[in-house]
Amino acid sequence: MNGVTAIRALAAKSGIWAAYLAVLLLLPQLFDSILAISIFNQMAIAIVFALSYNMLLGQGGMLSFGHAVYFGLGGFLAVHALLMMENEAVYFSIAFIPLIGGLTGLLAGVFVGSFSTRKAGTVFAMISLGIGELVAASSLIFTGFFGGEAGVSGDRTFGPPLFGMDFFSDVDVYYLAAFWVFVSTLFMYLFTQTPAGRMANAVRDNPERAEFIGYSARWVRFISFCASGMFAGVAGGLFALNYEFLTDENLNLVTSGRVLLMAYIGGLGFFIGPIIGAIVLTLMNFLLSNYTELWLLYLGIMFLLTVLFLPRGFAGFIMMHRLAWLRGRLHTLALPYLLTGLPALLFILCVICLLELSHTAEPELHFLGLSLAQDSVLVWAGLLLLATLGWYLTKKSAPGLRRAWEAANAPEADAAQEQVS
Repeated sequence: MNGVTAIRALAAKSGIWAAYLAVLLLLPQLFDSILAISIFNQMAIAIVFALSYNMLLGQGGMLSFGHAVYFGLGGFLAVHALLMMENEAVYFSIAFIPLIGGLTGLLAGVFVGSFSTRKAGTVFAMISLGIGELVAASSLIFTGFFGGEAGVSGDRTFGPPLFGMDFFSDVDVYYLAAFWVFVSTLFMYLFTQTPAGRMANAVRDNPERAEFIGYSARWVRFISFCASGMFAGVAGGLFALNYEFLTDENLNLVTSGRVLLMAYIGGLGFFIGPIIGAIVLTLMNFLLSNYTELWLLYLGIMFLLTVLFLPRGFAGFIMMHRLAWLRGRLHTLALPYLLTGLPALLFILCVICLLELSHTAEPELHFLGLSLAQDSVLVWAGLLLLATLGWYLTKKSAPGLRRAWEAANAPEADAAQEQVS
């Protein structure tokens, strides 16, 4: 019986990975536009980068404020490899450029991890912050390698074609990125199943107990740190291939903060969480930034709401429904969610509209097909009234949603008793 269960579990996992690969390969066919391909390329980079950060914080418990160092160094070495190909110093397929970035990130991880992983918690976080600022400052000093504020650019079209692809177009780059995303995701998942990956979780939760049973917490953290740096370097190599240009921004605290947001909003500790976070933030970056200058404010608000109400991120929120789904009661939450979600959506839209009205320099704001005059008292009063109404209805319906949630997740006997009463 155990053998049959194991075979079924293996088949289910194989199906998930096959579906993941199919989605990666079919996306350019389903959304065939220059903008869509550009977004997919950025998503591919963000997914590998966010998953590499999750190896540190989500699985190893190491809060890093300098993860962009390994991403940036991998990217800069990748660009210099492109320049060497352009100057005919070397000649190989650019399909191996992300591997160069990964090896660079691994070497940087070995060096920095040799002393930073001796400590954990706040000390480790401060060391990572210091290393990040040191490397970011060095990028403006050592201009021969980093290019200073102008950065370094290369050309990906000098390498030999691969399977008929010359990488002139973004679609060719996407398929190459999809290959590396799938390989990187698979190997990062397999790492979580190894003894080192399992012990990283143990060291995260209770390093003293891990030491007591014979494992070195420092070496466990070191292995996770080096693996994380390697995959961050792969993401940097993909960035170099896609944009053919790197600057000091790819090494600084802003990039490190962005990957932290991806991992936290998506869901730390869940393997799929950083993937969700990378997709959400990439879409916000590409789509919202084209429509409003306040998109960074909305991103900050979303992060704050996630910390307050969804501390386990979007993936954690999805997994919260697993018990109700297994008990066949997930459908009972549809109406309570609708009764709470619609007024909450009304409140959110009114707040967004008020923020946009206060920021716009135009006499009228075009929002959801409506033309709203900025100097109209009725418009402001109406939006405030609707926002108040949405907030009030959300508060009134929240207890009903809470009771429905408790009933959907209650044991069978409790649920039956609640239905009778």
